[in-house]
Amino acid sequence: MPVVAATDYVCAYPDLVASFVRAPYRSLGTDGFGRSDNRASLRRFFEIDRQHIVVAALYTLAEAGTVTHDLVAAAVKKYEIDADLMAPWVR
Repeated sequence: MPVVAATDYVCAYPDLVASFVRAPYRSLGTDGFGRSDNRASLRRFFEIDRQHIVVAALYTLAEAGTVTHDLVAAAVKKYEIDADLMAPWVR
């Protein structure tokens, strides 16, 4: 079972425990600041809102062969996530 660790802080925090988790592990965090006027906007901008967490979990499951990549694509479409958007720290 994969683990997706999401935080309103930098990814370095959940990465501290990654070596102790014996499962596929993904970190999501806000590696930056001052980009949003409220917490919900911040989470959306840095791709750590609930929709992005679902897609990250499904992607990790797909990489493990537990679900299909079609299911990941369906979630990306359902949640209107721009998969071609550059990473937040590059924008």
